[in-house]
Amino acid sequence: MKPVSVLCVVSTLVVLCVSMTAEQKLKNCNDVRAAYSSKGFNVNDVPNKGVNGAPLKVCPQGFSCCTVEMEEKLSQQSHTEIKAPVSRLSTNLQSTFRQKHDHFDKFFRELLKNAQGSLHDMFARTYGMMYMQNSELFEDFFKALTRYYVSGSAAVNLDSMLSDFWADLLERMFRLVNVQYEFSPAYMECVSQHTEQLQPFGDVPRKLRIHLTRAFVAARTFVRGLTLMPEVVNKVSTVSASPSCVRASMKMLYCPYCSGQVALKPCQNYCLNVLRGCLANQADLDAEWNNFLDAMLNLADRLEGPFNFESVVEPIDVKISEAIMNMQENSMQVSQKVFQGCGQPKPSTAFRSARSIKDTGFNGRFRPYSPDARPTTAAGTSLDRLTNDVKKKLKNAKKFWSTLPETVCAGERIEPGDDCWNGTAKSRYESVVIGNGLANQVSNPDVDVDITKPDIVIRTQIAALKEMTSWLKAAHSGNDISIDNDEDGSGAEESGSGCDSAHCENDPDIYFSTPPNPRKPAIEQEVKGIKPSDGGVASKGSMALALCGLVLALLAPHLR
Repeated sequence: MKPVSVLCVVSTLVVLCVSMTAEQKLKNCNDVRAAYSSKGFNVNDVPNKGVNGAPLKVCPQGFSCCTVEMEEKLSQQSHTEIKAPVSRLSTNLQSTFRQKHDHFDKFFRELLKNAQGSLHDMFARTYGMMYMQNSELFEDFFKALTRYYVSGSAAVNLDSMLSDFWADLLERMFRLVNVQYEFSPAYMECVSQHTEQLQPFGDVPRKLRIHLTRAFVAARTFVRGLTLMPEVVNKVSTVSASPSCVRASMKMLYCPYCSGQVALKPCQNYCLNVLRGCLANQADLDAEWNNFLDAMLNLADRLEGPFNFESVVEPIDVKISEAIMNMQENSMQVSQKVFQGCGQPKPSTAFRSARSIKDTGFNGRFRPYSPDARPTTAAGTSLDRLTNDVKKKLKNAKKFWSTLPETVCAGERIEPGDDCWNGTAKSRYESVVIGNGLANQVSNPDVDVDITKPDIVIRTQIAALKEMTSWLKAAHSGNDISIDNDEDGSGAEESGSGCDSAHCENDPDIYFSTPPNPRKPAIEQEVKGIKPSDGGVASKGSMALALCGLVLALLAPHLR
C-alpha cells in the first residue's frame, strides 16, 4: 500500500504545482499589458492581476486577464486583422488588372492613331492635293473606328459605317473618272445601290469588314473584361464581416491573452474553419470567377491569332490603297455596267477637256511601309508581349476566392503542429476542416453562418461575371455585342456578326500583312507635259488613262 500512497501524493503535488504556476501567471498580467498596449490600446484597461472572467461574452470565463471592455476592443481589432490580409491580396489583384487594362487600352488607341497617321503620310505623298482636299473622308473613317472601339455598336454600326465609307469613296471616284458627265443625286443613289454587285474595289471591302469586326469586337470586349475584374474585386472586398465572424475571429486571435498566453497562435485547421466561415459567400464567387477567367484566356488566344488587332489595323492604309487601285484598273468596266443599269448620263457642260495635268498634284511615288520600316507602336511593345503577360496573370488569379483561407492561414499567422490555440486551450485541434462555400458552413464548428441568406453584393457580382462571360464567348465567335460603358457594366445588345459566311472561319486571308512587293499605282513618274515620240502614242493613251484612274482615288469636291 505504501507505493500506491506515495504515487497518489506525488500526483497531487504535480497537479497543485501546475495549478499554482497558472495561477501565478494570472496573478501577474504584465505580459498581457505589454501586448495589449502594443496594439495601441490604453494599458490601464488591463488589470494588474487576474480577475473573475464570468462577465466575458466570447472568451473562457475562468480566472482571466481580460475584462468586458478589453474583449470589445479586441473584437474590433480581430476584425481588422482578419480583414487586412484579404484586403491586401484584393488590392494587389485590383492594381494588377487595372494596370493591364491601361496597357491594352493605350496600345489599341495608339494603334488606331498610328494607322491614321500612316495613311495620311502615304496618301499625302502619293496623291498630293487630291488627297488633302478629301482627307475628311478618311478622318471620319478613323473617328468612327475609334468610337466603335470605345462604345461598340451602341455608338457605331460598323457594317453601315463601312458601307457608307466605300459608297462615298466610290461616288467621288466615279464622278472624277467620268468627269465629262453630269450626275444627279438620284443617279448617284442608283450607283450606290449597286455597289455590292459592281464590286469596284474588288474583295477588299468584304475582307476588311470581316477582319475589322472580329478584331475590334475581340479587343474591346477583352479590355472591358479587364475593367470588370478590379470592379468585382473591389465590391466583394468591401463586404462586411458578420457578427458571428467577428466573434470567431476574436476567440481565435485574442482569447489566449485572457489566459496570459500572448504569444500563442491558432492551429492551422482551426484558422481554416474560421476563415472559411467568414469568407463563405466570397468562396461561392469562385466558380463563376474561374469561368470568366477561362473565357478571358480563350479570347486572349484569339487576340494572338485570327483576331489580331495589330495585324488588322496597322496595314489599313495599304488595303484601302489596294481597293483604290482595283477601282483604277476596273474603272471602264464599272462605268459601263453603271451606264447599262442606271442609264446613260448627260454630258457635262462644265467639263474642261484642256485641264492641265499639273493641277492634279500627283507625283505617284507610292512606297508603303514594309513591316520592318513601320513605326514602333504603343509604347514600344507589341500585342503578343502584352497578351503573353496578361495570360500569366489571368492564370494566377484562378481560384483566388476559394484559396483565400489557405493564403491567410499560413506563415506567421498560425502555429504548426499541436502546440497551438484550438479555441479553448493550448492543444491539438480535433474538429474536421469543412469545405468552401456557403452550403458547407452548416457544419462549421467555429462560425455560425446562416446559409439561407446569401450576400446580395456578392450575388450581384456573380451575375455580372456570368453576363461578361457570355459577352466574351460571343466575341470569341466574332459576334459583335454592344457593352454600355457605365460603372456597373450592365446592358448588352448583340448587333451583328464578324462572319456571315460559311467560309469565313476558313478564310486564308486571316491577317492584313503588307505584301512583300505591293502593287504600285500606275503613275511611276511625274508627267511634265513633254511631248512623246511618234512611237509613244499608245503609251501616252495608257498613261492618260492611268492618270485619270489615280485621280479617281480622291476626288476634289469642286469637280462634282
